[in-house]
Amino acid sequence: MKPNPESLGYSLTSTSRVMNQKRTFGSILTILGIIGIILGALGFLGIGGLHLGKMNSIVPFVVGLIFFFAGINLVKTTSDRA
Repeated sequence: MKPNPESLGYSLTSTSRVMNQKRTFGSILTILGIIGIILGALGFLGIGGLHLGKMNSIVPFVVGLIFFFAGINLVKTTSDRA
C-alpha cells in the first residue's frame, strides 16, 4: 500500500517547489564557485594576506571552477513551471 503524498507533506504542486530548490542550490554553488576562484587567484598572486604557495593555490581555484560550472549548469537546465 502506497502512502498518500499529501500525508507526507507534499502537495500536487511540489514539483515547482523542487524546481525552486534546485535553482536556489545552483545559485549557492555558483556564488561559492566565484569565491573559490577569487581565493585561488589571490593565493596564486600572493595578494590579500593569503599564505598559499603557487601550487597550493590551485586547489581552491579548481574546486571553485567545479562549483561554478555545476551551479551554472543546474540553474540553466532547471526549467520553470509556473
